[in-house]
Amino acid sequence: MKQPIVIIGVGEMGGVFARGFLRLGHPVFPVNRGQDLQQAAAELPEAKAVLIAVGEKDLPAVLQKLPDAWKDKTILLQNELLPADFAQLPNVTVISVWFEKKPGMDFKVIIPSPCFGPHCALLSDALATLDIPLKILDDEDQLLFELVLKNLYILTTNIAGLKTGGSVGELWTEHRDVAQAVANDIIRLQEKLTGRSFDREALIAAMLNAFQGDPEHKCMGRSAPARLQRALDHAEQHDLDVPSLAQLASEMH
Repeated sequence: MKQPIVIIGVGEMGGVFARGFLRLGHPVFPVNRGQDLQQAAAELPEAKAVLIAVGEKDLPAVLQKLPDAWKDKTILLQNELLPADFAQLPNVTVISVWFEKKPGMDFKVIIPSPCFGPHCALLSDALATLDIPLKILDDEDQLLFELVLKNLYILTTNIAGLKTGGSVGELWTEHRDVAQAVANDIIRLQEKLTGRSFDREALIAAMLNAFQGDPEHKCMGRSAPARLQRALDHAEQHDLDVPSLAQLASEMH
């Protein structure tokens, strides 16, 4: 019997990974909302990996309660993730997920999902059983670029979509001025949050590549207003002017 894998938060995304792990022959142990993590860790000391598949807003609370025995086995997949969010985890594996999974439909791949950390081979093998492509990164700088790219894609499409609606393909062909203004604010915000500067043209080109991966992808999800508010809060905390985001927020009220 292969070593078990723990999944904290078995929603749509956790379910996809669970299928992959099971196909590889790993028993999967779910930890659901409200379950005691310390007790679960005591009952499963031999876990090979611990996938934290909760939503981004629930991640800080889970990391706060994460048992010591699991800290060097962790895999993260959340959106809006930056290195400061997991600085306390040694040997963390991070995957930037570029496939979509909604209730009542199977997953849809947009582009290969980049991954960095000790459990990348495990993730690659598990997702390969489902024909989901994964791209293993070489170093933390590549990971940082990929996390910022995912944030740029999600925040630009969600926030601009509050004004434009429609698909990501339409966003760029019909509302490019809105998309570019929002993207510029988001890149500046990511630079502020990470203390790094990025090649804007490379980020925009990579975002457009993701647009082409699924041009019909809807811009605006349920969480778009919350993402806009989070971005404004971050900007305010760092004393950063984000005019296009502020204007969009004022138009919504």
